[in-house]
Amino acid sequence: MKIKEKISAGGNAKALKPVTADVPRIKGKFGRKLTLIKNNYELYIMLIPVLLYYAIFCYWPMYGVVIAFQNFKPSLGINGSEWVGLKNFIQFIDSHKFDITMRNTLIISITTLLFSFPMPIILALLINEVRCKPFARTVQTITYMPHFISLVIVCSIVRQFTADTGIINQFFQLFGYDGQTMLQKPGLFVPIYVVSGIWQEIGWNSIIYLAALSGIDAQLYEAAQIDGAGKFKQLIHVTIPGLLPTIIILFIMRMGSLLSVGYEKILLLENPGIYDVSEVLSTYVYRMSFKAQVPQYGLSTAVGLFNSIINIILLVITNKICDKLNGTSLF
Repeated sequence: MKIKEKISAGGNAKALKPVTADVPRIKGKFGRKLTLIKNNYELYIMLIPVLLYYAIFCYWPMYGVVIAFQNFKPSLGINGSEWVGLKNFIQFIDSHKFDITMRNTLIISITTLLFSFPMPIILALLINEVRCKPFARTVQTITYMPHFISLVIVCSIVRQFTADTGIINQFFQLFGYDGQTMLQKPGLFVPIYVVSGIWQEIGWNSIIYLAALSGIDAQLYEAAQIDGAGKFKQLIHVTIPGLLPTIIILFIMRMGSLLSVGYEKILLLENPGIYDVSEVLSTYVYRMSFKAQVPQYGLSTAVGLFNSIINIILLVITNKICDKLNGTSLF
């Protein structure tokens, strides 16, 4: 390791002279990693709780995936239950529920992706163009608030608003609408689900895009103005290219959870009259585990594992395509 010291002689300051000190080093790749840990041990200590969280709550429970290949009985436990191989997967694929749940899951997921994913981007672009900062902060606060409302309360609000005497029906009755409860119509379930999700999450999801917009170099806008670019051309040639890496990364992550439609909101909104359009993979798993007369834990675990495998495949494919087209990827 080289250090510099100032040597004075006869009252005159001489140039800094490098002095080499012999410090023992551990050679090799392992030695470099060990040195890095020693130099930044405080950060690694702070990382320990995060690692413990993922190890205990994310990786350790994965041992239970074995149930998907068993005729699992709680009284016998995982080690004592009968091994059936791929029987649970075949049973699910051959059942009539496979077509219904896959169709509904894909419809809800793709519709949510098409309409919910671009909305935070549009909101962030609009807020970024607002020059009155107090107004922009007010809009941000109002759009953030629904994210912090309990999902139970959100679904209760949706039920009240879409009831036959709700405010939405009262408005449509002015134009001759019959005033029937909207959630009892199968064709309206998906639009209500998607629109309520946009209302609840649009502000919160726009935060990361606003952060990315603030990181775009202002000199690029100045150069574009000098070249005669207006607001629209600045948006096309400066803002969107600067935002594109963030959009791609979030899009890849979203594709990795495409089939993971949460069961909580659907259970709170659905009713027996719309089961044909509301039954998705997650609600099927819930019913097989907790609502069936004879719980089928092996079958429900197999469905959940099937869902995860499809999501991983979609994630890898999307990541590869984005890497080829734009050079931006997660891995």
